[in-house]
Amino acid sequence: MDFANQLKQSIDILAVVSERVPRLRRAGSRWVAPCPFHQEKTPSFGVNPTMQRFHCFGCGEGGTVIDFVMKMDGVTFWEACKYLAERFGIPLPKRSGDSDAKTKLRAGIFEAHELAQRMFRAAIGSAAGASARDYLKKRGVTAALAEEFGLGLSDRSGQMLARKLQQSGWTPEQMEATGLVSRRDDGSFYDRFRGRLMFPIQNEQGKVIAFAGRALSDDDQPKYLNSPETELYHKRLVLYNLHRARKPIRDQDHAVLVEGYMDVIGLAGGGVGEAVASCGTALVDTQARMISRHSERVVVNFDPDTAGANATERSLQILLGEGLHVRVLALPGDLDPDEFVQQHGAEVYRKLLADAPRYFHWLADRARLRFDMRDAEGKLEAVRYLLPSIQRLRDKFERAAVATELAHQLSIDKVFLLEQVKGNAALRPGVRPRTDIPANEKLLLREMLNNGDARRQLLGRLNAEGLQLTAETRNLLRAMAAAEDRGDGGFDFDAVAARVGEPERALLTSLIFADEGTNGEQMIPHGQASNLDQALACADALEKASREVRISDLKTKIREAEQRGDLAEAMRLSEQLQKSDSNRKHLRRGRGIE
Repeated sequence: MDFANQLKQSIDILAVVSERVPRLRRAGSRWVAPCPFHQEKTPSFGVNPTMQRFHCFGCGEGGTVIDFVMKMDGVTFWEACKYLAERFGIPLPKRSGDSDAKTKLRAGIFEAHELAQRMFRAAIGSAAGASARDYLKKRGVTAALAEEFGLGLSDRSGQMLARKLQQSGWTPEQMEATGLVSRRDDGSFYDRFRGRLMFPIQNEQGKVIAFAGRALSDDDQPKYLNSPETELYHKRLVLYNLHRARKPIRDQDHAVLVEGYMDVIGLAGGGVGEAVASCGTALVDTQARMISRHSERVVVNFDPDTAGANATERSLQILLGEGLHVRVLALPGDLDPDEFVQQHGAEVYRKLLADAPRYFHWLADRARLRFDMRDAEGKLEAVRYLLPSIQRLRDKFERAAVATELAHQLSIDKVFLLEQVKGNAALRPGVRPRTDIPANEKLLLREMLNNGDARRQLLGRLNAEGLQLTAETRNLLRAMAAAEDRGDGGFDFDAVAARVGEPERALLTSLIFADEGTNGEQMIPHGQASNLDQALACADALEKASREVRISDLKTKIREAEQRGDLAEAMRLSEQLQKSDSNRKHLRRGRGIE
């Protein structure tokens, strides 16, 4: 058995998924939740612990525990295997020297960032780091807090990191791929970050994948300089501090979304650990989805200036589009979150956080400031302004309730606003379950997928010629037989799915993520019979039905031969009928039916 199969069979997929998708709940033999890979209200994402698979019937994502980590973290196959092995204490095999170039490159970029982080941390503790330490002290960042967040200082000369990488044997192409250095026209390299306070940006496993550098001098522009996108770092897939904030978000059942790195650090220093920030870019849907994996609730607390208010408006549309329950905290005194905590304390901040109003109250206040609500034209402009945020709500009752409350707050005609909301409500696609496979065949396939005894007892019988089965069922049975014959203990979903086409794979997925008694169909009367007994009874029923079809067909052909006057053909067919009838009686007596 190869290492990947060992991981898939040794690790409980439910344990891994539940860490990332906290709203999982049991539904029969599987677990369901809203999908972490796309926006939805009704759960279409499922985990089958028995088959060690996950699948979403909405977006189609699915696979093994390795596939789940690859998709969630945006990593390669080997990186996902390495993470799972380390997470669950499974020894890693020695890798061959011909591992793929992409994985090698990513591993090298990780190493370069670890090297840079050590250098930046050492520099801030040296004599050269005095100005950076003074700045942090003025901002209320203690030495312990600076260490916790890994804050550092980049070398002002702009040569130290580039020289170190060259001395370590890095090629020019590898150095450029890290995003930590830049190349001059003459081919020489210099450090991207020079004389800046450095904020390491980490992925959800806590590994440094990028940096943000804040200028310590007014002469250095821009104020913040971020890493470019690399093989490891994609801004839309990262939220600053999420790896630390995951547990506090779940404990508090909400996230706090702020604008800047210092806001996150200042709140954490005051005991508010559930704060996250986008990394030098406007919030996007993938980042909102990352929050929704940990809580359905988010409080937006951006800076109080005009830019912060505009960013709040944009973020609301994204967050509502992902189905999150959103509140907006506007701090008094025109203070940023970290400044407010430093001046007033975390307890006062927590109280304001708890009392933060729903987003539509904040939008109503914005509408009153922006439009003249004394005339019809101003009210119409306010409706146009508010409508997108109401339409983003997925639940029609919530849309109606919010519209009613906003109409009251702004003295807008309620009926008019409700008509606008209703007329523009977005349609959302549903999931169509398969219903064309007979219930007996579904029960048989499910049991044989899950039970080696069932496969051993039934594969030979069900792959016999003449058995009346749908094409998909027959193809799956043949694939099961081929997977079983491998004899390497490797029978699983992948071994079967690799041998069939898309219709069979779709059926296979629907079977392992459906509850017993799929779609409420009556399979067979079974009382308290075990699943295996039910499967055997299903096989008996299928064989009986198939024999009856064959006998009926023979009788029809005999009559047709007699009508044609072809007595020889009629006699030959009659012998087949007699033989079929004899075999049927023999089988019935052998199973104790007669």
